[in-house]
Amino acid sequence: MEILQVKNLTKIYGNGDTSVAALDDVSFSVEKGEFVAIVGASGSGKSTLLHLLGGVDKPTSGGVTIDGVEVSRLNESEMAIFRRRNIGIVYQFYNLIPTLTAEEIISLPRLLDNRKPDDAKLAAILETIGLSDRAKHLPNELSGGQQQRVSVGRALINDPAVILADEPTGNLDSRASREVIDLLKLSNKRDGQTLIIITHDENIALQADRVITIGDGKILRDEVVRK
Repeated sequence: MEILQVKNLTKIYGNGDTSVAALDDVSFSVEKGEFVAIVGASGSGKSTLLHLLGGVDKPTSGGVTIDGVEVSRLNESEMAIFRRRNIGIVYQFYNLIPTLTAEEIISLPRLLDNRKPDDAKLAAILETIGLSDRAKHLPNELSGGQQQRVSVGRALINDPAVILADEPTGNLDSRASREVIDLLKLSNKRDGQTLIIITHDENIALQADRVITIGDGKILRDEVVRK
């Protein structure tokens, strides 16, 4: 079952002679529960693609459909609600609110959606990410790896259809990187969540089911690594 469809996706910045096609007529689909790595050199268009998949930016033409909803047609408020409920995003720089504790940050998407706190689910996520004993700590009291694990927990709290991770290990040492990738793979394999990772790390890419290589705004290769 396809959970994500990208059709003729194009993103152009600027006008006339100064225009630049960050993405140029990109099409692909992703099956539910698939782990896809998107790789490419700096400036290849992979981050632009992720922003369009997450509804953070609008395409110039083409469309993105997630779980049957064409997200590129949603207005800003509709997109905010859809993203909160259906897309978990893990950023390279964590994007944690400094005045909230780890457990408050993880719970925030649920609270913003006017849903009751789920103490059992929160406790299970804290245990999964290995931060049960750091639940009351602020971000500045956590290591970089621990902060990224909090962002993974935040991405998981609403059981999203798709998890998007943008260079999630870019600021981490090798041990913390392995821990974060193992967490994302666990959510993918154990819980069947669809995982799409933007990465420049070949070792991470080769752990995926499939690797899509982007260059000059186009798909250069789309290879199945494992079935």
